[in-house]
Amino acid sequence: MATLDFEKPILELEHKIDDLRQMGSKRVTLEPEIKRLEVKLEKLKNDIYKNMTPWQRIQIARHPKRPYTLDYIRMMTDEFLELHGDRLYADDQAMIGGFALIEGKKVMVIGHQKGRDVKENVMRNFGCAHPEGYRKAIRLMRLAAKFEVPVVCLIDTPGAYPGIGAEERGQAQAIAENLRDMAGLKTPVIAVIIGEGGSGGALGVGVADYVLIMEHAYYSVISPEGCASILWRSSLKAPQAAEALKLHGEELVKFNIVDEIIPEPLGGAHRDPQEAAAGLKQALLKYIKKASSVGPQELLDVRYKKYRQIGEFVEK
Repeated sequence: MATLDFEKPILELEHKIDDLRQMGSKRVTLEPEIKRLEVKLEKLKNDIYKNMTPWQRIQIARHPKRPYTLDYIRMMTDEFLELHGDRLYADDQAMIGGFALIEGKKVMVIGHQKGRDVKENVMRNFGCAHPEGYRKAIRLMRLAAKFEVPVVCLIDTPGAYPGIGAEERGQAQAIAENLRDMAGLKTPVIAVIIGEGGSGGALGVGVADYVLIMEHAYYSVISPEGCASILWRSSLKAPQAAEALKLHGEELVKFNIVDEIIPEPLGGAHRDPQEAAAGLKQALLKYIKKASSVGPQELLDVRYKKYRQIGEFVEK
């Protein structure tokens, strides 16, 4: 498993425990020493993981072993039928979606998908969707509304693809149309930031009745590196930018941008993907039930009020 710089003391202690286990035999028991180190390891993990800086948490959100959309779909759903194409240009592999069953409940799952190796990352465009990805997403959302099926959006992207080809095919317009149409979608929409929630690329599938965020995921108008490059003319100031942007769940809940933080296993979702998926599934079922308990017009009214209240302030 890939190890981040601040996790190295944990890795060293884990290796030491493994070495002692291999050295042990019937004649020589090393259990007392192993147990002592295990207690020390647990304390070290708590000290490191419960006192991470915003920049360290962003590194967790970007961890190469972190579960992606298709991983969660595999772990959470009973069935999944992927649907392809925007019916205009192409099938964007950075944005996937289709009908699924979660404990017998029909849903439309849509989400960004990254790759695990160089070949897959090229195919998935590193999770950065093109205009056809956003057009596919809204096509599937309209299909879900037609059949009165709730929509689940799993967000994990550093941002929409900013290349010339994407701009020529109407990247900004595609995202803007998604914002407009999602605001008026007459079916429940639940969005979850499962990793990176970068800029308009995240917001393009993020207008929802309830917005949730995984504990170490982030949601921001710009990446810390981009912010640092603008403010300090150096991406090396990214840790300072991460601190200033207030992009994690605790701050986002205070600003009414997200509704709930979904806990992750100690050290991040990649440490125990099954546990992370179980927590995500439980939260989704709760909010799908909550959003489905009201009529279409009330759903639209509450959604409208939700977004009108973001950014409110009082002058004294």
